[in-house]
Amino acid sequence: MLLNLTGATELECEKFSEAEAIQCAKQGNAQAFEALYHMHKRRVYALCLRMTANLAGADDLTQEVFLQVFRKIGTFRGEAAFATWLHRTTVNFVLMYFRKKTLATVPHGSAFEGEERAPIRESGEEDARLAGSINRLDLTRAIAGLPRGCRTIFVLHDVEGYEHHEIAAMLGCSLGNSKSQLHKARMRLRNLLIASRTKRQLNRCEVGAV
Repeated sequence: MLLNLTGATELECEKFSEAEAIQCAKQGNAQAFEALYHMHKRRVYALCLRMTANLAGADDLTQEVFLQVFRKIGTFRGEAAFATWLHRTTVNFVLMYFRKKTLATVPHGSAFEGEERAPIRESGEEDARLAGSINRLDLTRAIAGLPRGCRTIFVLHDVEGYEHHEIAAMLGCSLGNSKSQLHKARMRLRNLLIASRTKRQLNRCEVGAV
């Protein structure tokens, strides 16, 4: 993450509080904006990474998000916390990136359609137990292995906490499609995680047999 408008170091930017940085950035103070960047860059990068499952892509998107914020910070009215506003801005920017990329490669309306419609079933106890029993690294890898449409809806719903009607509005898909894609994502995650756990157990058995 290389955004640097004035050459100021992170330590030099620490003289700003968040409220001061916001007000000064609105007046065009680039160093104040850099202070906001240093305060929030890791959180924005983590969100971009969860949504894209791509290290280089997340880094590039983080830069683009902050450039967008730099241009639009004057629209921040303080009605919600700055972190909340930045989170929403980041999600919308990444979704727009997905939409532009999809429109360039597939017919309109097919970006989040699966190969088949799976029965819709909301999450339950089994998913919670599974999430609590698996290795965090396995989960990260499994999420990265999901198709983009499934992964986006899974991250928005199960990680970021958006409701299906909010996701449908953001993605331009139906409520039923959002639920179907989430169900599909959970099923694929379960299969990927079970396969990963089985492979690990087999490897331990092979090592023990040597």
